Amino acid sequence: MRIPASYPMALLAALITLTPVFILMVLASDSSSVFDSHNLKILGNTLSLMGLTVVGSILIGVPLAFVSAYVHLPFKKLWLVVFAAPLAIPSYIGAFTLYAAFGPGGEINTLTGIETPSMYGLTGAAIVMTLYTFPFVMMTTRSSLLSLDASMVNAARTLGMSMTQSIFKVILPRVVNGIAAGSLLVALYTLSDFGTPAMMRLDTFTRVIYVEYNAFALGRAAMLSLQLMVIVGFLLLVESQIKTAPERQGRPLILFPSKLQLSAIFITFAPVLLLAIGLPLAIFSLWLARDGFSSFDFNIAWNSTYASGIAAIVAVIVAIPVAHAALSGKAGRIMERVTYFGFGIPGIVMGTALVYGGLQLPFLYQTLGLLIIAYMLRFLPLAVGSVRTSTEHLDPSLVKSACVLGASPREVFTRITLPLTMRGIIAGAALVFLESMRELEATLLLGPTGFETLSTYLWRVYEAGYFGRAAIPGLLLVVISACGLAIMMSGEKRNQFEH
Repeated sequence: MRIPASYPMALLAALITLTPVFILMVLASDSSSVFDSHNLKILGNTLSLMGLTVVGSILIGVPLAFVSAYVHLPFKKLWLVVFAAPLAIPSYIGAFTLYAAFGPGGEINTLTGIETPSMYGLTGAAIVMTLYTFPFVMMTTRSSLLSLDASMVNAARTLGMSMTQSIFKVILPRVVNGIAAGSLLVALYTLSDFGTPAMMRLDTFTRVIYVEYNAFALGRAAMLSLQLMVIVGFLLLVESQIKTAPERQGRPLILFPSKLQLSAIFITFAPVLLLAIGLPLAIFSLWLARDGFSSFDFNIAWNSTYASGIAAIVAVIVAIPVAHAALSGKAGRIMERVTYFGFGIPGIVMGTALVYGGLQLPFLYQTLGLLIIAYMLRFLPLAVGSVRTSTEHLDPSLVKSACVLGASPREVFTRITLPLTMRGIIAGAALVFLESMRELEATLLLGPTGFETLSTYLWRVYEAGYFGRAAIPGLLLVVISACGLAIMMSGEKRNQFEH
């Protein structure tokens, strides 16, 4: 049996992806404490933040999913973009601006004289995480809602149910899987986030791992990392078991609310959108007007662009054989699934493992190369998924015809497969580039000495208390993240069109 040419490279990528886990296990063997009272407190904080964020995201995301799917809104497509827009803002930017705006001496207090409660601790972190993760629940629930047939609701109304009863007894039970899928995405995001709990001064696993790393306690940091990975692994297992039951596609439900009902909808959700989108943009604009452009070194933006660009190229080069291997057989699909493991490892955990790996390989330690490896391992699945999707839609008869005409495998790849899948390759590279620009945790741990990116500069500014200097990098990251959201939403629309 002939082994596909893509297998060796795919196997190597899978093994490299698992390397951080092996490193953490070696490091953790030197740590004597597994669960002490402090660990239990960290676990409690982490699970509390995750639980509150999931509940908050469901309470906001599910109603917005109904509104965006069923309610006849003016400029409906525009409102869908607005509802999803919080995904375009990294949560640590939201945490930064909410922390700076609220509380005694905050920007709101300074400008208006009104003293607002401070935003920190578990409450502040849960509010921030909810504001920037509810679109996950909204998008997955909306997708489930759009697959339902309106005739079921019409039949329920005919049998005497009110619209409210129809929603709770007919619609919601059929979209539970969609809500669960979005909730699990929220939970995974919350567990892996470092910037928000750190800025809100809440001791979660990610924040304490960073503190232990800075205290040179790599063994304890590794033990905490493994404990966090157990929770993440459990959630990934649960996520893999969620199966959405196929629904018979039918006529969509459309509701025509009165002007009073429309006003009530906007009044209800306006504070959420103002806090998630309006406040960060307003705060950054205020700081920009106050401090101007002179305080920012634009070489920092170049550093982010340069490192992220190289990471995108490397990720795509690795992703092409992995994606082709996944389409070649069961062994290839297993290798592909292993590479997805890196996406489930929080950035702070990946950074901790690679720091130790760099110490064993001095030529890599504190180099740009090690940082790019971290970006590649973290975001390789984005490139693999995009390349595999474009390759799946390739007409196999074209490849067979080229082989019949005597073309070698290399010629087939370079002259047919590569040009026809270039759109997916470029989309995958763009997603890796944009996520690398936003990455904070791994960059803090692995960036070369003196090498600042937009995300790490924001973190240094927060630590130093020079909030005004965050305006330009903050706005740049928002614009870059908005580009990433546009790519994701355009990909979703293209897939819907193709199907």
